[in-house]
Amino acid sequence: MIEIKSTDHFFNFSPKNKPVVKVSSGTILEVETMDCFSNQIQNPSDTLNSIDWSKINPATGPIFVEEAEEGDTLKIEIMNISIANQGVIVSGKGEGLLGHLMDDLHVKIVQIKKDMIIFDSKLSIPVNKMIGVIGVAPKSGEISCGIPGPHGGNMDNMMITTGSTLYLPVYTKGALLGIGDLHAAMGDGEIGVSGVEVAGNVKIRVKVLKNLKIKDPVLSDDQYFTTISSAKTIDAAIKQSAEEMANILKERLPLNMHEIVMLMSISGHAEICQVVDPLKTARFVMPNWILNAYKFDLTSS
Repeated sequence: MIEIKSTDHFFNFSPKNKPVVKVSSGTILEVETMDCFSNQIQNPSDTLNSIDWSKINPATGPIFVEEAEEGDTLKIEIMNISIANQGVIVSGKGEGLLGHLMDDLHVKIVQIKKDMIIFDSKLSIPVNKMIGVIGVAPKSGEISCGIPGPHGGNMDNMMITTGSTLYLPVYTKGALLGIGDLHAAMGDGEIGVSGVEVAGNVKIRVKVLKNLKIKDPVLSDDQYFTTISSAKTIDAAIKQSAEEMANILKERLPLNMHEIVMLMSISGHAEICQVVDPLKTARFVMPNWILNAYKFDLTSS
């Protein structure tokens, strides 16, 4: 197993980023990550006004997967997520959906013990570990790690967790995968612009799929198959994720589009990932037991 330290990180997904490691398809890696503030907030006395805002949402990497080429798909199995015993939550004026209700910026340091987040003396919240930022380099230019898109990035999808498998389209040689922005817990929408931001480690297996072409990120686990899309508005993101699901199913199920839309409408779910980034992210979720009735296989078409 290859280990990558969080000291090797970047703040923009770009084909010009120099890889910190080169691995072959099928490799297992342990990736250490900083929190979204680059671990700058460690004590209650640390304030948002005192941090370097150019060091937000670092992604560890990039990881060069030798067989990956433009047009391929990178399969990333999330084998395990471990997190630090302390996290950070923030809220403040102008931040998130409710920033207009606050007059200043506030930082809350929380301890994490026995898979519980100690919110205060009266309330502890179960840990729900997930990856906020995971993506590959675009074909050209650069994309901030704080922005989601077809390349992945800051999707803040709580379903990207241990036991799930993420599929990303490859745009450049080696894919240049990066991972960061772990959360000990986060609600759908992340409406206050913060989950429980935390440092940690992610164990993954990467594999290049030559026979699969996808438009947007796709996610699967033992219960669901999910399409993920980002757009300027949440309405557009929801529509885009639903269209991508319909198109994927049309290519792989013995059903016409009318039947697929019927099936999606009665058994699928349009859900929100996040509404606070420059692009909003939504997912469309289909239960595996529905798709298994037709022997659905993402890798076939």
